[in-house]
Amino acid sequence: MTLDALRAEVCEANRQLVQYELVMEAFGNASGIDRQRGLVVIKPSGIACSQVTPDSLVVTDLEGTVVEGALRPSSDLPTHLALYRAFKDVGGIAHTHSRFATVWAQAGREIPCFGTTHADYFPGPIPITEQMGPKDIREHYEWSTGQVIVKRFANLDPDAFTAVLVHSHAPFCWAPSAAASAHLAAIVEEIAQMAYHTLALNPHAISLSSALRDKHYYRKHGPTAYYGQSR
Repeated sequence: MTLDALRAEVCEANRQLVQYELVMEAFGNASGIDRQRGLVVIKPSGIACSQVTPDSLVVTDLEGTVVEGALRPSSDLPTHLALYRAFKDVGGIAHTHSRFATVWAQAGREIPCFGTTHADYFPGPIPITEQMGPKDIREHYEWSTGQVIVKRFANLDPDAFTAVLVHSHAPFCWAPSAAASAHLAAIVEEIAQMAYHTLALNPHAISLSSALRDKHYYRKHGPTAYYGQSR
C-alpha cells in the first residue's frame, strides 16, 4: 500500500467513527501503520474526526518524530505507538469514547461475555487495564497509557483479544487495518450496550458457557474456521 493509499484509508476510518456514532467532536482517533517503512498515519490533535482530510493527517515514525504534516499529531499518538511496537500484527488502531464502552471503563469493569454475539468476536470478556498510578499520569501520560495496556496483555493474545478498556478512560481497538479497527470499535460498542442491558434486565446473568463461547469464536477464527466464504 502506498502512503497516499494509507492516508486515504486512515481518513475514511476516522470518518467511519463519526458515521458509527462512536465519537463527538475530537473525542477519538484512528491511525494506520506502514510496517515496511515504519511510518504511522494519525489524525491531527484537536481536529474533529468529521473534518479530517487525507492531507491534514500527520505521518510520524515509530519514535513519534513527524515526517509529514503541518499539524500536531493526536495527543494519543504515544499510546498508538506503544501498541504498534508491542503488537506486531496490528495494522490499525481506533480509539473512541463511545458511550457504553466508556461506561464500562469508568465503572472499572471488563465487559462480560454473556452471549454468542460477543463470542463471535472475542473468546472471553473484553479486558480492562489496572488503574494508572500518579507518577504515570504526571509523566508521559499517553505513553504510560500504552504501557498499561501492554502490561494487561502479558498473558493475553492481542490477536484474539483485539480491544481493551483503559480503566476510567475508554476503549482502544486494533485490527490488521485502520478500516477494520474502526469497524471493530463499532462492534465493541454494540457488545458493551448489550452487556449493560443484560445486567439491567437480570443482575444475576451468568457468562456464556465455554462450550458455546468457543464454538462461536472458533467457527470464525483460527485454522478450523468455517464461517463465511473461502478465500
